[in-house]
Amino acid sequence: MEIKHKIWIEKNGKVVFGKGRDNILKAVDEQKSLNAAAKKLEMSYRAAWGRLKASEERMEMKLVDIGVHDKSMQLTSQARAIINRFEKLEKDVEELLHAADQDFQKLIRKGGK
Repeated sequence: MEIKHKIWIEKNGKVVFGKGRDNILKAVDEQKSLNAAAKKLEMSYRAAWGRLKASEERMEMKLVDIGVHDKSMQLTSQARAIINRFEKLEKDVEELLHAADQDFQKLIRKGGK
């Protein structure tokens, strides 16, 4: 038995941020390119670009900056802060659900005997 969950943030019923956006931004940070990030994540450039742009528009902030000379991409400080907070939220929820799972395991074992 295992408790399952999925976390994402919405604004007006539309996704603003979640695990997919988190993965895209982390890949951009690592690869310095949206195209390379999309390839690493095995998704199309168009899909990655669409999600990135949708998040920027819905949050009304830039998440990436593009280098003037080399056209490389880098995350904005706001993007880094959002990634850090989202990943802390995921970790906190995981810990909460793990504790609840342990409680349910104990209750079910007691009930089955």
